[in-house]
Amino acid sequence: MKPIVKIGIAAALAAAIGTIVLVGNSAQAEAPAVQYTSIKGQQTSQAALKGKVVLVNFWATSCTGCMAEMPKLVDTHRKYAKQGFETVAVAMSYDPPNYVAAYTEKAQLPFFVALDVDGGIARRFGEVQLTPTTFLIDKHGRIVQRYLGEPDFNQLHALIEEKLKEA
Repeated sequence: MKPIVKIGIAAALAAAIGTIVLVGNSAQAEAPAVQYTSIKGQQTSQAALKGKVVLVNFWATSCTGCMAEMPKLVDTHRKYAKQGFETVAVAMSYDPPNYVAAYTEKAQLPFFVALDVDGGIARRFGEVQLTPTTFLIDKHGRIVQRYLGEPDFNQLHALIEEKLKEA
């Protein structure tokens, strides 16, 4: 094997391991500086959400687990929204925008629903590919928990309450 190929493979492995460590040790990771665009064209950013506890949920209308957990996410949002809690539901890039819009309207989702048209938001959050994947971000913009699949909502609520109390 040529030295340049070995270097390339080593660099790719190092990058992959770095991503795994970042996601695996997400309690210390800063949330990525991303821009969110809603299905209605509204804009917000992770920076604009600093000072709030934020739940970022990657989902798709074709994901049965996502559809099963969505009413619980709605309940969670309603329970904590007045205390400085925000929810951003990020529809995966493969989810047709008209499906996302129709579901959002039908379910009357009370939170920010973003389209990840080019997959950039999922990449910035550590190459999210499986749904549902959810991140809880503290007031300082740090990822404090990552959930693959539906979270244990009792545990999630306890963590949200703990993070809302922090300065």
